[in-house]
Amino acid sequence: MRPIMLLNAKGGCGKTTLATNLAAYFAGAGKQVTLADFDPQGSSMDWLAARPADCSYIKGIAAWKNPLRLGKNTDYVIMDAPARVHGRDLTHIVRKVETLVLPVLPSPIDMRAAAHFVEELLRVGKVERREVKLALVANRVRENTLIFNELASFLAGLKIPLVATLRDTQNYIRAAERGLGIFELPPSSVAQDLEQWTPLLKWLASRRSRP
Repeated sequence: MRPIMLLNAKGGCGKTTLATNLAAYFAGAGKQVTLADFDPQGSSMDWLAARPADCSYIKGIAAWKNPLRLGKNTDYVIMDAPARVHGRDLTHIVRKVETLVLPVLPSPIDMRAAAHFVEELLRVGKVERREVKLALVANRVRENTLIFNELASFLAGLKIPLVATLRDTQNYIRAAERGLGIFELPPSSVAQDLEQWTPLLKWLASRRSRP
């Protein structure tokens, strides 16, 4: 079983978007997938409730209130972490995973919050012992803008690899409204988005993403 968590201390950075799209991708590849929502807002569970019955099956767990019970045949458990996790709660939640993906938005507030959070995260025992692998994803990016250049420079200064840059597009909203992933929309309308996801998917498939 492969546990992957989407994590950032600040809300609204795209954790749920990445979590639901990863779940849809792996389910579409024929894997047994569980989507575990640790955020009391329940956005991932709302997405799953909207998912058409004829789409690839994803098991959902409202993990903020229910035990994380996984079937023995589970291939991937994708975890949507809550915002504002610090201290003991952060240490506890990191124990559940071997791979952490941190989405970061191109705004001064988000970058400052990410810097403080990464500093705290790198002090967590499991991370210090390199028993969990971390990666950054630049999310909702508009390339060739000043703030994008600032974000790229900022992320390069962190001690975590930047593995993907995802553009700001309505395609994610259209998919989410229907309980779908970006990979389940007509390929002609999401070609650029699929290309941008490729580096993240390759990283997750590589040995570099596992301790």
